Amino acid sequence: MSTVSFDDRDGWIWFDGQFVPWREAKVHVLTHGLHYASSVFEGERMYGGEIFELTAHTERLFKSAEILDFQIPYTVAEIDQACKDACAKNGLADAYVRPVAWRGSETVAVSAQNAKIHVAIAVWDWPSYFKPEEKAKGVRLTWAKYKRPSPETEPVHAKAAGLYMICTVSKHAAEKDGYTDALMLDYRGYVAEATGANVFFVKDGVLHTPLPDCFLDGITRQTVVKLARSQGVEVIERHIMPEELAGFTECFLTGTAAEVTPVSQVGEYTFTPGKLSLGLMDDYAKLVRRQLVAA
Repeated sequence: MSTVSFDDRDGWIWFDGQFVPWREAKVHVLTHGLHYASSVFEGERMYGGEIFELTAHTERLFKSAEILDFQIPYTVAEIDQACKDACAKNGLADAYVRPVAWRGSETVAVSAQNAKIHVAIAVWDWPSYFKPEEKAKGVRLTWAKYKRPSPETEPVHAKAAGLYMICTVSKHAAEKDGYTDALMLDYRGYVAEATGANVFFVKDGVLHTPLPDCFLDGITRQTVVKLARSQGVEVIERHIMPEELAGFTECFLTGTAAEVTPVSQVGEYTFTPGKLSLGLMDDYAKLVRRQLVAA
């Protein structure tokens, strides 16, 4: 991945309906989204000139905005097209795509009924979230300090910027201790997800994955569930206690950035990437590149 700062790059960003030079795509320091986290976003990937599950991502962006009580001033179709146009404008056929919507700087207060809603779309070349050698042997995770909150305390089903702060803190702590990422529990003590990816476990040829009732049901997660079931693999979505990890033989993460990434360790529990993890990793890679027909 390039080490060039994200504010100092060549290229173009789609910003409120028009393309602006990358370095000029700026917001004011008093924007509401910065002070009160009134911002929602998506993470998408383009493979070979096609953004995988584009409309599903855009629809989720709109739903997230609705949950945060604001309306995106474009249609789903317009944002879909803008994502495609941003990739074309920057000459990319394989890219990471980041749409973001936020309240502007018309007011600096909790109430922001009249704040303008802005939308931007940036795209860039971004290889695998994890290093290839890490994916092959499985990444190492520790346990996160913070827990995923209750739906009664946060808008947990929105892909909202504010919900990721505990993810940043948890991932930083994991990296300082020599791990790649951290696995989070939810407010009840059940296994939830990693800091930016959903998690799956394998036992006796069956996939087990946490029920997404207080965190995002990721689009990659949904794709992998369908892919596994189309191959006759049983998938059980349920609450999982952390001590149950002792009985699982494989573990892997799923997400737009992570794709399908095997896990070799979660805290005191170890796993060996095997047939299901590696098979789904390969099949997902083929599916998004249109080398495998979706079921």
